Amino acid sequence: MNETEKIKEEEQQTKENKKKSRRSRATRKTQGQMIQEALGMNPKDIKDVEEKLFIARFIDYFSEETLDFIYKDRNMEQYLSKIVETINKLDMGDEEDKLLKMSFEEKQVLETIQKIKTKTEELALSKGIKMAADKRLRRLTLYITVPMFIAVFALALIPNLNIYFLLPLLCVFCMLPQFLRSTVLKKWFRFKEENKSEVFTLNREDIVALKSFAGENLNNIRAKLLELKVPLQLIKFTLHSRDYENLSLINQRSMKGVTQYYYNFEYPEGMEPFRIPENLQQFESQIIPEAKTKEKLEKNFIVLTEMKGKNGVIESFIPTLKDFLADKINQMLNDSVFTQAKEDFRKIIPNYPEKQPIYCVCGEIAEIINVQICNWKDKFKYYLFEGMKCDCGEKIYVISLMDENSEVSEELKQIFQS
Repeated sequence: MNETEKIKEEEQQTKENKKKSRRSRATRKTQGQMIQEALGMNPKDIKDVEEKLFIARFIDYFSEETLDFIYKDRNMEQYLSKIVETINKLDMGDEEDKLLKMSFEEKQVLETIQKIKTKTEELALSKGIKMAADKRLRRLTLYITVPMFIAVFALALIPNLNIYFLLPLLCVFCMLPQFLRSTVLKKWFRFKEENKSEVFTLNREDIVALKSFAGENLNNIRAKLLELKVPLQLIKFTLHSRDYENLSLINQRSMKGVTQYYYNFEYPEGMEPFRIPENLQQFESQIIPEAKTKEKLEKNFIVLTEMKGKNGVIESFIPTLKDFLADKINQMLNDSVFTQAKEDFRKIIPNYPEKQPIYCVCGEIAEIINVQICNWKDKFKYYLFEGMKCDCGEKIYVISLMDENSEVSEELKQIFQS
């Protein structure tokens, strides 16, 4: 075989390997498929669970964050169509499924959802909100960027124009959409926060009825999983409230005023948990990654050194960037148990940011969106503040003691000392 033939053979082998690799990726199983196969479940059973969970999660989300759905008729139509498709299948199920469908019809779930949406849109309209935030953002971006693009293009056609004259305009052209997005979203989140309680008051009875059905749906799923002897600790899902029975809270996370709760189903009292097959034990220990973002913290750690404060309230500090201790801080976080702080960040640092600002690595004041209380090996507690992603693309994480008199373990003193 000459050199040319060898090269052709190697190229052919490379192509075949790529095809095998693509086929391998295409047939990669989802977690649901792996659970179904390992437990010998009928594929229809795991699909039924997923579809019913979708209904419960949608109704719970809609009930808690109704304002997220106003002026979104096309999206709502898709959601409700999927719900109707799943509910219609219940006629072919057992007696419990038929009772669930009967409850869906008696509570007039579809009509109630539409009624809540209409009343909430009327409330938003009375307060000057005429369209969904994302649609408004797209429209404003179009109105601003198109004229700017035309202006820059026209200037570029001017003969002998100094290129340095265009640079400031190009900077503005790049930064304005980001600034616009930040402004619109901040106003929207403020509007949601200020009107959330009024939305609930306006729709109280209807929301209670929806959540009652969501609870029945979750109990139906739990009963089916127990009947099929599925280890309940493998089935993890998120909700936006804590208004349901027979659930075990894994973790929770707050962001931009919205809290998500991470659950699995609880076993009946006195019942021994089902054994998990060995090839599925990896899923038992998996926590929803958003609930604990320790692996994603990377290097932008700021520690509040020389902290003065007691009983969880911080009076003064010196923010110190400690990116060189990132590995050590990550290890400390990995050895800690997280719980969501009950107090708002502004109560923890009352004079933030007027007198005690914390800066992003780019120099902008950081907006703190989440506060976790971390318990390190039951020896001492500290705060983990999560900053919102900055316009520069970076995100900071802030570490602080909760009390100036906290006794820090010797191996961690380097982190908290100035």
